[in-house]
Amino acid sequence: MSASENGPTLSAVISVHNEEARLAACLEKLAFADEIVVLLDRCTDRSKEVAARFTSRLIEGAWDKEGARRNAGISACRNEWVLEVDADEHVPPELAEEIRQVIATTEFDWHEIPVDNYIGDRLVRYGWGASFGKAAYPGLFRRGVKQWGDQRVHPALIWSGRRGPQLQNRLRHYVDRDISDMIRRLDSYSTARAKDLCEAGEIGSTANNVRRLFSRFLKCYVARKGYREGGYGLLIALFAGLYPLISHLKAKLEDN
Repeated sequence: MSASENGPTLSAVISVHNEEARLAACLEKLAFADEIVVLLDRCTDRSKEVAARFTSRLIEGAWDKEGARRNAGISACRNEWVLEVDADEHVPPELAEEIRQVIATTEFDWHEIPVDNYIGDRLVRYGWGASFGKAAYPGLFRRGVKQWGDQRVHPALIWSGRRGPQLQNRLRHYVDRDISDMIRRLDSYSTARAKDLCEAGEIGSTANNVRRLFSRFLKCYVARKGYREGGYGLLIALFAGLYPLISHLKAKLEDN
C-alpha cells in the first residue's frame, strides 16, 4: 500500500541508537507513510547507512533523556499526523491500512494502538504493563497534541487533544530476544529510573516500594492474566514488581 496523495498526510518517526541489525525490517514496513523520519542518537554502527536506504529525513544528535529525544523526532515531522514506532516494532499491512483509514475519517486527535509482544519467536499477549512492557500505546496522533516529559525512561505525556477509540489491528513488538534480554532490560530501566528519582528528589521509601512489588505483581499476573502465559507471565509480573523497588534502591544506595 502506498502513501495517499489526497487527504491527511502521515509522518512515521523512529529514534534509534545502534540498531543496524533490525532497523531495515522496521523501516521497510513504513512505506505507507508520506515521510519517514529517523532520529539517530549517537549511533556508532551502520544505522545511518541502513536508514538512508529508506529516507533522506535523518536527524543526528545526542540526547541524554528519552523524553527530549522523542520530542526532537516529533518536532522534525512535517505532516498532519504522526506515527511513533521503535526499531523493534513492525507495522503489519492490516494495521497500516487501518491507520490510513483512521486518519482520513477520525474526529479525534490521538489513538492508542494495541500491541502483540514477542519474546524471541513466542507471542506473549497477557500480563504486560506496570512499566515493564506495553499492551497498547498512544502512537498515532495529530502533530502538536503530544509532548513527552523530561525523563530518561517512561517519560510522562502531556496531551492537548481528544482521545479517540483504540485501533483494532495490532503492532508487532519484538520486545526481548530471551530471558537474559528481559533481565538486562530490567537493569537498564531501573538505572535510568534511579537517576530520574534522584533528580526529582522523590526517592520514596523502601517500605512503600516493597508494597508496590506485591501490588504490581498481582496486577500483571492476575488482573492482566499473566498466568495464562506460564513461566513468561510469571517473569513479567515479577520484573514489573521489582522495577520500582530496584530503582528506589539504586537511587538510595548508589551514586547517580
